[in-house]
Parts: sequence; structure tokens; C-alpha cells
Amino acid sequence: MKLIKYLSVALIPLLAYLLFWPVPITPKPWTPPPPSRTYPYNDELKGIEKLAVGFGIGPEGLSFDSRGRIYAGFDDGRVVRFAADGSAAEVLGNTGGRPWGTRAEPDGSSVLVADAVKGLLRIAGGAVDVLATQADGVPFKLTDDLDRGADGTIYFSDASSKYGLPMMMADVFEHGNYGRLLRLDPDATDARVLMDGLHVANGVAVSPDGDYLLVSETLQYRVMRYWLKGEKAGTSEPFIENLPGFPDNISYNGRDGFWLALYAPRDPALDFALSHPWLLKLVYRIPPMLRPKPAKHAWVLKLDPTGKVVADLQFNGDGAYAPITSIREMGPYLYFGSIEYPAIGRMPIPSALLPQQTNRAFETEPSAAGSSEIQQRHD
Repeated sequence: MKLIKYLSVALIPLLAYLLFWPVPITPKPWTPPPPSRTYPYNDELKGIEKLAVGFGIGPEGLSFDSRGRIYAGFDDGRVVRFAADGSAAEVLGNTGGRPWGTRAEPDGSSVLVADAVKGLLRIAGGAVDVLATQADGVPFKLTDDLDRGADGTIYFSDASSKYGLPMMMADVFEHGNYGRLLRLDPDATDARVLMDGLHVANGVAVSPDGDYLLVSETLQYRVMRYWLKGEKAGTSEPFIENLPGFPDNISYNGRDGFWLALYAPRDPALDFALSHPWLLKLVYRIPPMLRPKPAKHAWVLKLDPTGKVVADLQFNGDGAYAPITSIREMGPYLYFGSIEYPAIGRMPIPSALLPQQTNRAFETEPSAAGSSEIQQRHD
């Protein structure tokens, strides 16, 4: 009886803390629809080769120049260029923040950087120049990813205009709509807002003809399309919805579609909590080191230009390269970046997805294109 009494005395304050302690978030209830289709497990990503092992943590936002050299941002602020096999590392500069997205000039003379802390940057000759830190008077709090149009316009995302990097998880628990899609025109000094109200604006990709943009809306499990040209210019619509995981960076592969990284599979417990604000507050009160962690599940999808899934590659076994937060196709390889993993990933493109090969499992036939076109389309 004494033990029960002592436990009761100890548990009452803990329960009161979990239920009533003030928190800085105001969760917005949302009931997520289920995934729009099934995604049977496979181990297609089992053979990812690890490059630049031990060089640093979190090589994120991969891009390439015309020589096939890799550019990546690390969690200590370094932006680094590697040879295609992960060797010959060159530190191009240090942003003093957290570089999440890069786009290299074709000749390698400079690299654009979306830095979660510092904003939109350019690195050239070792110097770090700030291009933009706010739009419409609202500072960027979590600059995430970028892409560049053929005319030099930079399109980029601010994942949240409310919460910065130290409070990033607050946006998840609040399910806030503070994300923005932005543009910076050539020679302009002020960025403009194209879309706001996004639930964590993440990866950005320009379509091959420059007529629309894609932006991952991570906490809505979808990718949005924003039209730049034509009758729909200035409007947006879902490109793909009800995804099975959290969409992260997205990239055009240079010939027939887009690669989308999924940070982790959806969690049924989180989906349930999203419709119960009190439960989100309770979990937020739990110390971060004790909260449930996302599954270590490597996962990427290939989408055709209509948003249809034409390839589904996964692996969650021992040694999985996870989480995958960026993916790029260059030559005969897929390259993978991660916000957490201490290496760059690489694997040959599955034979069924190579040009002029028929992917019977998904009933699609990619068009032929060489690796040189890949770089032209990206840059």
C-alpha cells in the first residue's frame, strides 16, 4: 500500500505537467486522409554505396556542375564540392548556419545556397554573399531549398516564417501553415512571395519548360504545383496528394520525370494526434530525447510529369541510408543526400528506369536522354 501511495504522489505532478504545463504552440486540428494507394515494401535501395564517409554529418541539398562534381551542405555550415565518386573534397565556404539546399553554376564558379539560418546565399571564391533574408517585410526563419529557372530567376522555399531551426519541431506539432514559396529575379534585391500558407514548404523544382514549379508541402503529405505561365499562371493545385510519407526535396531528372525523397513513412500515431490538439501538446511536453523517433526507412518515389508514381524504391534493413532528404539523378547514378547521415549515397539507376527501357511494374516507358541533357535541364 505504501508503494502505491508513493507512486501516486510521484505520478500526479507528472500527469499534471503533461496535461497542463504551458507550451508555445497552438496546434491546428487536421484529419489526414489515408494514402491514395498502397506501397508494398521492397528493398530496391539496399545497395546504396556510401561516399565521403566520415567527412561530415548531413550532406544535404545535392547539386551538380557540368563536370558531374557533387555539391552539398553539411550541418557545421560547410558547403563542399566533391568528385563524382565522393573524393577530392573542396570546402567552398562556410555559411555559419545550416545549408539545406545548393544549386551550382554549370562551370562551378559559384553555388547558390538555401541556408536554414542565414537565408538565400551565394558562395563564390570563398566569399559568402547574402542575396535575401526576407520577403514582404517578413524574415525567413527556415530557408529550405531552391531551384533556378533558365532566365536566372531563383525559386526557393521558406519552410516556416514563425519558427527557426532551434524550434523546428514546434511547427510539426502545431501543424502551422507558415511556409512560403518565393522568387528572386535576376539583379533584384527583394524577394517576392508566390505562395504562402504552406504546411512546411520544402523541396522546390522547376519544370523542364519552366511553365510551373513544384514545392513539397511536408506536413500535408503532398506536392503542390504553382503555375508560372499560361492560363493558370499565378494559381496552384496539388500535383500529388495523400503520400505515404513526409515529402522532402524534389528534383527533375533531366528527361522524363521527378524524383521525390520521403523523409520517413507516415506514423499512424501522429496522424491520429494531428486531429487532437490536446494530444499534440502532451507529446510536445515530453523531453525531445524521449519522444518517438521517425522510422529509419530509405524511400524515394519517381513521378511522371502528371504526378503519377512510376517507381517506388525502399529499404529499411540494417545499414539503410536513411533518412533520405534529397535525391538527384546524374549520368547512370542516383545520388542521395541526408539531413542526418554521415555520408553521401549513390547507386546505379535501376535498369527498368533507364532510357528506352520499359518499367513493366508501373507501365511507363521513359524517353531517351543522355547525362549531358540532365545537367542542361537542371541548370
